[in-house]
Amino acid sequence: MIIVTGATGQLGRQIVERLLTRVPAHRVGVSVRDPQKAKAFADQGVRVRQGDFTDAAGLARAFEGVSQVLIVSVDKMGEECVQQHRAAIDAAVAAGARRILYTSQIGAAASSHFQACRDHAATEEALRASGVPFTSLRNGFYAASAVHLLGHALESGQVALPADGPVSWTAHADLADAAAAILADEGRFDGPTPPLTGAEALTFDDIARIASDVTGRIITRTTALDDRFREQLVGGGAPAESANQLLGIFAASRAGEFAAVDPTLATLIGREPIALGTVLREQLSSD
Repeated sequence: MIIVTGATGQLGRQIVERLLTRVPAHRVGVSVRDPQKAKAFADQGVRVRQGDFTDAAGLARAFEGVSQVLIVSVDKMGEECVQQHRAAIDAAVAAGARRILYTSQIGAAASSHFQACRDHAATEEALRASGVPFTSLRNGFYAASAVHLLGHALESGQVALPADGPVSWTAHADLADAAAAILADEGRFDGPTPPLTGAEALTFDDIARIASDVTGRIITRTTALDDRFREQLVGGGAPAESANQLLGIFAASRAGEFAAVDPTLATLIGREPIALGTVLREQLSSD
């Protein structure tokens, strides 16, 4: 049985949906904190069990009978994040998984300027130490994050962010398709995958131009000094740690950590990846 964790989240849900187009529902299980939120999957014949990365006993039951488990990374940063990932890895090993898969990120490295990438690197080390074959999905940076960082620019016509570098923004839908393809073809990749990215790397100057084209109004990108940007975030109520983590994205992009563009994603999904402009149009139409 293929088990997917975090199956009610934005990425996990789409992975399960795509996986169900490739394998029978009785071969798919999900581990979720709130089984009620996964009722739609249960209605299709997917095995739904409660599982929490902080509850070893619950994970053991959720992973029972597993052949492959996909650990969808938690929405946290720092040691708590890595501890939870290690708990999930330990549970997968104990359950007898033949392969453990994990949603990592392009730029994962212990030396990264971005905390999340350091966390991904630490999790990959735990996977190597587990003794079980693993696949680490080096996902491109989520295109939805670019839309989020635009903030109120679509109304104000101004986006003021720290200096950045090119980023290979990638749609959740494409990454879900790729994860489903890899799960359905066990062992296709061993260890970290090549970068799973969109077709181009874009800066926020590029994104402002694309947003202008999509909205039909001029959106101007200005550069905020890092310290000033941090002060504004903290002054607006953001915790200092969160502000520093956000600044880490810009520092990492300036260092070229997210700039790689690779054809592997397009090959996996059998089409060109969704462009950032398309993601932006979809976001505008849903608002």
